[in-house]
Amino acid sequence: MKRRELRLSSLPDFEPDIGRWMWCLEDVRRTLLEKISGISQAHLDTRLNNGHSIGSLIYHIALIEADWLYVEILGCEWDPKILSLFPQEVRNNDDTLTHIEGHDLEEHLHRLKSVRDELLFHIRSMDIKTWREPRVLPQYDVTPEWVIYHLIEHESHHRGQIFQMLSILQSNLS
Repeated sequence: MKRRELRLSSLPDFEPDIGRWMWCLEDVRRTLLEKISGISQAHLDTRLNNGHSIGSLIYHIALIEADWLYVEILGCEWDPKILSLFPQEVRNNDDTLTHIEGHDLEEHLHRLKSVRDELLFHIRSMDIKTWREPRVLPQYDVTPEWVIYHLIEHESHHRGQIFQMLSILQSNLS
């Protein structure tokens, strides 16, 4: 068995402390993308016991990342190019996730990549002072550093749900 080296790195072109957080964010995404690579449309669209589909969770991950970027980090209106990637609201009136159906894997991957590229672009230019500077919002104060922590936690949580759903869907085919 090949010996592995398990350690954090820093993404290039970022302030080193920021780059380590961004490496963690990218690592969570890497494992998600590996697992969903080549999944079928049926697997993307099938609702399981929790009422969600994998496609709905992927859409949710991307939308929440964009929302935290524009509202909490940048404090501005969404870029129209990014907004156009989200034709449906993320939640229904009863606060459940909107069921996203019929979006193929390439569309989901494009959405995830477009939002992530936008996030990386804006974070890349930050210095450590800006990274740790609170944004004062009506409901709370928040730093970009905390937002990235939250996005790592958020995507990891839903990644686990997706992995579990894939396992169930694949075992149903056996």
